[in-house]
Amino acid sequence: MSNKMWGGRFESAPDEIMEEINASIEFDQVMFRQDIAASRAHVAMLSEAGIVTKEDAAAIGAGLDQVLGEIESGKFEFSRALEDIHMNVESRLTEIVGPAAGRLHTARSRNDQVAVDFRLWVRDAVDALDGQLRALQQALAETAASHAATVMPGFTHLQPAQPVTFGHHLLAFVEMLGRDRGRLRDARRRMNECPLGAAALAGTSFPINREMTARALGFDRPTANSLDSVSDRDFALETLSAIAICATHLSRFAEEVVLWTGPFFGFLKLSDKFSTGSSIMPQKRNPDAAELVRGKTGRMIGALSGLLVVMKGLPLAYSKDMQEDKEGVFDAVQTLSLCLAAVTGMVRDMQPDVDAMRAAAGIGFSTATDIADWLVRRLGMPFRQAHHVTGRVVALASSRGVGLDQLTLDELRSIEPRFEVDVLDVLGVEKSVSSRASFGGTAPANVSAQAAKWLDLLSGELPA
Repeated sequence: MSNKMWGGRFESAPDEIMEEINASIEFDQVMFRQDIAASRAHVAMLSEAGIVTKEDAAAIGAGLDQVLGEIESGKFEFSRALEDIHMNVESRLTEIVGPAAGRLHTARSRNDQVAVDFRLWVRDAVDALDGQLRALQQALAETAASHAATVMPGFTHLQPAQPVTFGHHLLAFVEMLGRDRGRLRDARRRMNECPLGAAALAGTSFPINREMTARALGFDRPTANSLDSVSDRDFALETLSAIAICATHLSRFAEEVVLWTGPFFGFLKLSDKFSTGSSIMPQKRNPDAAELVRGKTGRMIGALSGLLVVMKGLPLAYSKDMQEDKEGVFDAVQTLSLCLAAVTGMVRDMQPDVDAMRAAAGIGFSTATDIADWLVRRLGMPFRQAHHVTGRVVALASSRGVGLDQLTLDELRSIEPRFEVDVLDVLGVEKSVSSRASFGGTAPANVSAQAAKWLDLLSGELPA
């Protein structure tokens, strides 16, 4: 008795272990909509080209509609013996339509079938992620607009550096997410070529119309090389790369939420919606949502690394190794989607402690650069010399155990006799942030304008 799928070449069923390692239906069934859509486009083209009769094409189309309905309603029974989503759909289609269903696979292979299904799935995923990224940008920009003048410490090396505003800090992440969206959209544009019709690796002898199937599936054009069509997974790698970079941005934000909600910073509060407690310590409020976003980033980076390793040594064209291309992508997309929802929720939920931020903004002699800038502006002093003089001022304040704004004019003049009384004005943190009015700087007027610009841009966007 021949094998059900492979026909006369094989005389017996695969070993149980072979079936176990070979089957992909547990994970690739998520592509059922894409698989059925591609089959609809393919059979319509076959009919138009006169390769199958219109009657058979109509019966196949109706049968595919029935299969789709069964899967969506949960009535469809997936079989591991049929390996993957393609054979599961075709087997059920045969039960519904009869032998005519066998004509659907004319002029195609599972190689180009899986390539088109996977591209369609990743393309849909990119569109959904873009919408979530936009929602997070909007949440951040709205909060930034509300806190354009809320002063907080800016950090380098996690040490107090110069005062900034909370709104300016949040807009930094809006910029990062904008680049993340750009990377995903770039990947989408490059992946938007249709491999259907490349068949196993060499194309087909049937007079197919690949432009027709490409248009029907929303692709810009068919792929130009049949070998590349079935062996390319650049689109998945590029998407995973964009996901990994985006996840890293979310992780950095999450790390700040973890730090800032702790008592040593005390800059933010999260409600019970995004906090958890301890089973033994009743006083604890843990920022677990942020910690999990930080932790899940490793999964997404790992998915990229994993697929790169799978692909690095494969000769053209298709190898079964490429069955390992999907689980990591599916998981990374789902994980990033969850993380984006969590971070958006935290941004909407968090309450900044304005007083705590303001109190911390002047710690660590954070306005020292303002003194150096005053020396350059008022006295014409070279910046390197001004830096040295200001360093002596900081050393004096440190030795006295006071902040820069607590030094007297006489004390400043003991270091540089030409200090004038207006130097004291630059030592306030509000004055410091207001002076940073250069393009891209933290001045509240800049922040308000930039937040408004982003909100206007985001509100005017059409869905991807």
